[in-house]
Amino acid sequence: MSEYRLLTPGSFRAAGVVDDRAVADAMVRVELGWVRALAAVGAIDRDRAERIAAAAADWTPDLAVIGAATEAAGNPVVPMLHQLRERLQPADAAVVHRGLTSQDVLDTALVLLSADCLTRVRADLGAASQALARLADAHRGSVMAGRTLTQYAVPITFGLKAAQWLAGLIEAADDVAATLAGLPVQCGGAAGTLALSGELTADPVALAAAFAGELGLVWPGLPWHTRRRAVTRIGDTLVATCDALGHLGADVATLSRPEIGELHEAAVAGRGGSSTMPHKQNPILSVVIRSAAMQSPQLGAQLHLAAALAVDERPDGAWHSEWPALRRLLELTVTGASQAAELAAGLEVDADRMLQRATGAAADLLAERGDDGAGDPASYLGATDAFVDTVLARLFTGGPEHA
Repeated sequence: MSEYRLLTPGSFRAAGVVDDRAVADAMVRVELGWVRALAAVGAIDRDRAERIAAAAADWTPDLAVIGAATEAAGNPVVPMLHQLRERLQPADAAVVHRGLTSQDVLDTALVLLSADCLTRVRADLGAASQALARLADAHRGSVMAGRTLTQYAVPITFGLKAAQWLAGLIEAADDVAATLAGLPVQCGGAAGTLALSGELTADPVALAAAFAGELGLVWPGLPWHTRRRAVTRIGDTLVATCDALGHLGADVATLSRPEIGELHEAAVAGRGGSSTMPHKQNPILSVVIRSAAMQSPQLGAQLHLAAALAVDERPDGAWHSEWPALRRLLELTVTGASQAAELAAGLEVDADRMLQRATGAAADLLAERGDDGAGDPASYLGATDAFVDTVLARLFTGGPEHA
């Protein structure tokens, strides 16, 4: 994947974390992590592990060669491993990957990739949350028309609307943090038995646990070659995050319509123009965030389909079908979270227009309590202020992922 993908607006925001280079680098990290784990349990001497690590320290895998050979191998691990071994002395080359299988390496590499992406997403969710918190607090008294099924309902405040967006992002951040804390290593060998590892050390399970520790991952107790909840859990977290971002984007896009005009994205030179209509200022960030939210559920569904059709001790195609879906989902979520942080930070609120519309529609907005239309919409806000306080308190007391 290039830094700029023409049909993924904003893909540069995910550059370096989901492209082919990142995948190749993650595979190398896995192989070196295994070598260090072998040394940690005494299966090889530490000098050998350090020599192998030094040989790979400044090495950049040749992506063109790997790409050309991937079809023949069925996965990119084999050609990457061939390149890595060519850099080593024969005795050292024989140690690399011994006890692992290709799925161990690629599954773990994609978990590492997911960790990098989720860490970035968590940071952007935090930035967006801080911006929304400021809006919720500043506009807790900014009365606007509440709308249900596209029609006027009862009065609300923009502070409450921003707090609802914020609550969604807090929930997403909680999911991201929980997923990050439980990301598992994959380690099973050829058929999930660690048979060859048992030839390398007296305690192959301890070797697997050391492998997880070297990579900052969790050893789940046994391999998960055909139990794919580890992957679908990542996917579910990404989809739920895109859902929360999509809610924000959809509301901002709607309220930015000229006939409503209660919100506006920050003006940025060169953004939002039209190829034919010079008057337009399209809410581009909202549009592309919505796009990500509409694409992500089907990508998550693909991961679940693959999980349901995994067979034998290693899957025949179901596993392979996960790769592009997961990477695309990671890209969309990283990009969307970055865009949402920028959107929230620059969002312009026309509180005067909100109030004028609410006052003009008072008869409708106060109809529920039988008002004749002469009342003040600000007098019928229920627990609005308390709800804003509840969300803000959750943000600032909910843990480090909300800070």
